[in-house]
Amino acid sequence: MLKFFVLLVTVGAAFAHHADGVHTATVVLTGNDDVHGTVTFTETEDHKVRVQGTITGMPAGEYGFHVHEKGDLSGGCMSTGSHFNPEKQPHGHPNDQARHVGDLGNVIFNDQKVANIDFTDSQLSLRGAHNILGRAVVLHAKADDYGRSDHPDSRTTGNAGGRVACGVIGLM
Repeated sequence: MLKFFVLLVTVGAAFAHHADGVHTATVVLTGNDDVHGTVTFTETEDHKVRVQGTITGMPAGEYGFHVHEKGDLSGGCMSTGSHFNPEKQPHGHPNDQARHVGDLGNVIFNDQKVANIDFTDSQLSLRGAHNILGRAVVLHAKADDYGRSDHPDSRTTGNAGGRVACGVIGLM
């Protein structure tokens, strides 16, 4: 009976820890042609989110990478809405103080059509007002200009072009 009680308390503590907060989430990106990848979002002790993963299938170059407001893939990547922007800020660079929460900048693909991603973001969260769970990640067709060009789309989308691949961020 004592072993059962210890097991019950141990299992209960594990579930209570998970119920208190999410610590890791993931997204599986799928898209046009052979573009696909997996990206993991992990909370750090200093309340930031580390973003790590690999995406394959795009020619060498830089491509916009954003968290979008909706996790709706019913119309493909086009149904994911705008960049996640709960603070109603202008589009910007990931290091800008004023930016969309979903502005993650560009990912860089090498000559082997692979982008290795590893950075930490101070505005993303896996809980609270900046919670990205259930939202979509979108890889775009062009580089993000960080809202710094004269193009009409620069201040809203970074003029990053069409949506090439996407997926919904979920619990791991």
